Amino acid sequence: MQYRELGRTGWKISVVSFGAWAIGGTWGIVQDKESLAALHKAVDLGVNFIDTADVYGDGRSERLIAKLRKERRENILVATKAGRRLNPHTADGYNRANLNIFVERSLKNLQVEALDLLQLHCPPTEVYYRPEIFEALDAMVQAGKIRHYGVSVEKVEEALKAIEYPNVQCVQIIYNIFRQRPAELFFRAAQERNVGILARLPLSSGMLTGKMTRDTVFASDDHRRFNREGEAFDKGETFSGVDFDLGLQAVEELRPLVPPGWSMAQFALRWILMSGAVTCTIPGAKRSGQVEENAAAADLPPVPEREMAQVGELYRRLLRPVVHHLW
Repeated sequence: MQYRELGRTGWKISVVSFGAWAIGGTWGIVQDKESLAALHKAVDLGVNFIDTADVYGDGRSERLIAKLRKERRENILVATKAGRRLNPHTADGYNRANLNIFVERSLKNLQVEALDLLQLHCPPTEVYYRPEIFEALDAMVQAGKIRHYGVSVEKVEEALKAIEYPNVQCVQIIYNIFRQRPAELFFRAAQERNVGILARLPLSSGMLTGKMTRDTVFASDDHRRFNREGEAFDKGETFSGVDFDLGLQAVEELRPLVPPGWSMAQFALRWILMSGAVTCTIPGAKRSGQVEENAAAADLPPVPEREMAQVGELYRRLLRPVVHHLW
């Protein structure tokens, strides 16, 4: 496992970390015993950073991570998120009182006195233009409720605005072979301010594992079935906003670029880590085998220049026209 510094936190975190959305729910059936085994396997392989949220399984994901921490001696850093419990999910709901309620709930779920890292959970764009919200987060740091804070965003515009606030330590943003816009301007701006970048949806909801076909069937409670057009939340969260059939086409064009001995998932993860601006990727996993495959990508050699160029050409030709201007 390799490690990179996360913003100005002083933490060195695993470049392939663990995204804990899937073990909470909305990714089909999950079993807590299997999920806990996957978490343990991640720690065995050097993963020291886990990303979760209070809404993943209504706290189920956070509680599983608390159990993991009790069973391990390693220092495991946990990032959680707050805001999506709001109903309706509006900018006005992001206020000091509500954020305190959400934080207290996560403290209880994770069984800690202070959250390592709290992230605003893809709030409406207007939130980034309200300094009082970030002042409320500063107050929580002063009160010892959270150690550091950052944001999880949908759009590059939101990421650029967020890092204007001096105590934002990291930005979680969708960045993968299907969604390359963040690298154009935002990455450089984040590096200039020493802000960490968590690349989420690195495998594009599993599309970039190369294991899906037109016959793949998703469970009724799987967002890859019920959110393809953004029916439940932002469309970009499901297959990166790319139409399912177009994603399959892109995957077929990617297959010849994958070096011998690599899986497509490993290729997709290693491609992300070619950018020095990225602190880590946070692929999700429900089973130990998936964790092993993902973690191995950290120690692979660089993606060859020729293949990097071909991925860029594929994006410009096939994917950029449908996603680049939206997020």
